[in-house]
Amino acid sequence: MNPSFHIVFLDRGTLPVAIRTPELPLQWQEHEITLPEQVVERLAQAEVAISNKVPLMAASLAQLPKLKLIAVAATGTNNVDLDYCREHGIAVCNVSGYSTDSVAEHVFALLLALRRQLHSYHADILAGAWQRSAHFALLSHPLNDLHGSTLGIFGYGHIGQAVARIAEAFGMKVLVAEHKNVTGIRAGRVPFEQMLEEADVVTLHCPLTPETRNLIGEPELKRMKPTAILLNLARGGLVDEATLALALREKRIAGAGVDVLTSEPPRAGNPLLEMAGANCIVTPHIAWSSQQSLARLAEEIVLNIEAFYKGEKRNRIV
Repeated sequence: MNPSFHIVFLDRGTLPVAIRTPELPLQWQEHEITLPEQVVERLAQAEVAISNKVPLMAASLAQLPKLKLIAVAATGTNNVDLDYCREHGIAVCNVSGYSTDSVAEHVFALLLALRRQLHSYHADILAGAWQRSAHFALLSHPLNDLHGSTLGIFGYGHIGQAVARIAEAFGMKVLVAEHKNVTGIRAGRVPFEQMLEEADVVTLHCPLTPETRNLIGEPELKRMKPTAILLNLARGGLVDEATLALALREKRIAGAGVDVLTSEPPRAGNPLLEMAGANCIVTPHIAWSSQQSLARLAEEIVLNIEAFYKGEKRNRIV
């Protein structure tokens, strides 16, 4: 182990809070953003790379013999070639659980906005509709309670469980879906198709894998109630976005709330952006980013690096 660490944060702009300096002998360097073609140059002298979304793949890693640790500034590690790291002795750690409360609360921010028609009523106010009303209340859009409705959850990790607890506090019935296309149903779960058919709200909280890509497409949307809402705060690739946009346009489901898109940022546009309005709310991948979550993430990154320096395995993936 070198007596001094050269640490490089490749995309510091993804973490807009203060980060304390690790209690180590070190050189610290940070960049607002790093393009893939800049990775090798910027990490040439680094023992530690901090990356949120900058790809660290074999072609680049092979040119970085000094690199000893990749500290992922997130939970997902799909931007890192874990197989290469495993084969060449590069440690990888991540941070999990830091944004559970933030994401779970964002689920209900979107859901309440959709069920209570906040966008439509706000637009009415701006257009002067209440001001011209003959009555004390403007009842131009039907409202629906969460109490007594059914929430279907696909993905029952920390976030899914936190969502379930909040739903139950609202008086909702919770259905936890089993994996798609499986025969055995675990205790406390229901078949995926049953969840789609019975839920008033379907919310997704699973990773993006070959098995979950386009988890929700035309067949699944057809199974949902015409009054149902779909929420995706996990990964954009879980949903066939063009098909969902068409279903919203044709009012085959009542609404959608999404915080993630297949391509981010959506420089080439996206079908759901065209639908954003009364029955489709799109937020720019912010569910995870409450100030409290960001502070936890920043501290966990530093603790992971300090532990590695001491020879300890903390939050290690590789």
